[in-house]
Amino acid sequence: MLDNLSTQQRVIIATVLSFLFFAGYDYFFIPKQIKSPTDVNSSVKVKKAAPVSSDAKIQAPVATNTPSQASAPQSGSTVSNEKSILLVKGKRFDLSIDQFGRVNKFYLNGKRYRDKNGKRVQLFNDSKLPLPLEIRFSDPKLNSEAFKVPYISPVKEISIDKEAKTITLTQRLSNLTVTKKITIYPIGKYTVSISLSKPADYFISPGFRPDVKVDGYTFHGVLIKELDDTLTMIKDKDAKGDEHFGKAKIVADSDRYYTTSFYDLKGGLDVYISKDKDENPLAFVKGKQNYSVNGYIGVKELKILTSINKEMGDIVEYGWFTFIAKPVFLLLSYLESILGNWGWAIIATTLIIRVILFPLTYKGMVSMTKMKELAPKIKELQKKYKGEPQKLNAHTMELYKKHGANPLGGCLPMILQIPIFFALYRVLQNSAELQSAPWILWIHDLSTKDPYFILPILMGITMFWQQHISPNSIQDPTQAKIMKYLPVIFTFFFMTFPAGLTLYWFVNNLFSIVQQYYVNSLFEKKKQSKE
Repeated sequence: MLDNLSTQQRVIIATVLSFLFFAGYDYFFIPKQIKSPTDVNSSVKVKKAAPVSSDAKIQAPVATNTPSQASAPQSGSTVSNEKSILLVKGKRFDLSIDQFGRVNKFYLNGKRYRDKNGKRVQLFNDSKLPLPLEIRFSDPKLNSEAFKVPYISPVKEISIDKEAKTITLTQRLSNLTVTKKITIYPIGKYTVSISLSKPADYFISPGFRPDVKVDGYTFHGVLIKELDDTLTMIKDKDAKGDEHFGKAKIVADSDRYYTTSFYDLKGGLDVYISKDKDENPLAFVKGKQNYSVNGYIGVKELKILTSINKEMGDIVEYGWFTFIAKPVFLLLSYLESILGNWGWAIIATTLIIRVILFPLTYKGMVSMTKMKELAPKIKELQKKYKGEPQKLNAHTMELYKKHGANPLGGCLPMILQIPIFFALYRVLQNSAELQSAPWILWIHDLSTKDPYFILPILMGITMFWQQHISPNSIQDPTQAKIMKYLPVIFTFFFMTFPAGLTLYWFVNNLFSIVQQYYVNSLFEKKKQSKE
């Protein structure tokens, strides 16, 4: 049966197969949903936790003086693992630093960053180490002492609502004094300067990735950008534990919407990637006696990241379609700034794309109408040259040329929209700006599926409507029946897709219907004038 399919039919089937592949890839090859920690207290107070098990030890990379010997605090630690010594309160976020000089709690402020119970979401799961700004020494004895002796803070609380504040933490070990000078900015950017009273090998970590939004559709793990702008991504469960990047501009541990990162865009970072027992990547940067590094903790919003530096925008990753997804997002963001709503911005983007593709779409619809008119003649040629494929193809092409019909004309606009569709899918999945973005009435989050499946059903209806009014050159009854069921198949696909993506396809169908009625009316007038 496939041998008798027209080019247009083959492209439609290829489109369906691409959707199947896309859905299958997301389902089978990307990690599934993991439960997220929630804010159990509305303030930044922390509760005492169970001791950290030996599973938190770092596995040994194949290198000298790496974090191989450095381990997390064990159950024998003399100080509670979660005692807070400093609270930092700001307009955008609140954080706390524990007695080991680490960011052990980080809460984002705002309605968008609350769970279904109204509790603020905590970015870090304290059972998954290392925590941001955690230092681990290569000397096991020194490292063990470092997780028993607490840091000292001169104040208990600071506010960074309007401007950056600097705090100096001090840890006095038997034969070594560690000084951490931390400057924290209101947007989540910070600088930490480490000074040791004498040389000692150590590593500092931006922390294990945030553990808020881990799903089956987006990247979770460590992203490294090197000085030559090469991007390397190490997904959860894929870490080898011996990766080393001698000159890295950025090392970012991320989940879907949030990140904790270090960056040095000029000199570069000496990055080592270790792994935990589940083969999740753990990032460390090798320090010096006097060492300074920049960092950022917070939402992966492009505007915030690029306000730090344009290159920080690479932390937002769109996968295979990044080269299309970034321009699509910038267009959406610009339209949202004018219209004030991401849903209307998606509709406006759809209109712009339709206007750009209108010449091709119009030619394609005209070509499809001509193909329908030529269908009886093509059927005659198929009977006449049955068993002679070369002659059949030659006479068929001659017929197309004579009547100005193009068998690929109706397929090209569809083909061009596939990468745009996938790019928009990635934008909706990866852009923190669209998190909890409402549209109308029942759509409270365009980045997740329609809870009542209204948009997928409307999309299926418009697809069926469009198919009903479009010219059909299919002669085989079986093939025609298969094509009739496409709207049903696509409706089921879209039930699990983000509501924003379904909105795009639904509006796209509406524009196609209007254009098809216009083309049909032109041919009807032409037909009547001949009569």
